[in-house]
Amino acid sequence: MKLLVAVAIPLYALDQATKWWIVTHLEFGEQRQVVPGFFDLVYFGNTGAAFSILRDNNLFFIVLSLVTLAGLLIATARGAFKDTLSRCGVGLLIGGILGNVTDRLIHHHVVDFLLFDLHIRFADPWPAFNVADSCICTAVGLFILATLREGRPQSQRA
Repeated sequence: MKLLVAVAIPLYALDQATKWWIVTHLEFGEQRQVVPGFFDLVYFGNTGAAFSILRDNNLFFIVLSLVTLAGLLIATARGAFKDTLSRCGVGLLIGGILGNVTDRLIHHHVVDFLLFDLHIRFADPWPAFNVADSCICTAVGLFILATLREGRPQSQRA
C-alpha cells in the first residue's frame, strides 16, 4: 500500500498542478505553439474517454471511475497485485483516474493540454492528452509487462 500511495499521490498532484496552470493561463480552446510544427500547449475539454470516444457522457465516466477506484483499492487490500510492476501500475492507474475524475467533477470535462503533431497518418496531430492520461497508459504497459513476466519461469525473470 505504501508503494501505491508513493506513486499515486505525487502523480495526482502533478496532474492537477499542470491542469491548474493551463486553466489559469490559457483560454478554453486556446493553442500556444511551443515547438513549431511539433508540440503545442492547448486548453481542450473532453467529456468522453480516450480520443473523445463516447463524448458527452461525463456522468457515466465519473461513475465508472469511482467503481474502478473502489475495485482497485479492494483488490490491492486483498493482495491481488503481488509483483512490483503491477503495484507500480496500480499506483499509476489510481493517480490517473483520480486526476481525470477530479476534472470531471470540477470542470465537467477532462482538461487536456499536451498536443503533439507526429506528422504521420492518424497522429497529425495526436489527440491532446494530460499527465493523468499518460499515467493510465503507462500503467497498462506495466500490467502487460507483468503478465508477460508471469508466464516465464522464475529463473528467467531476473
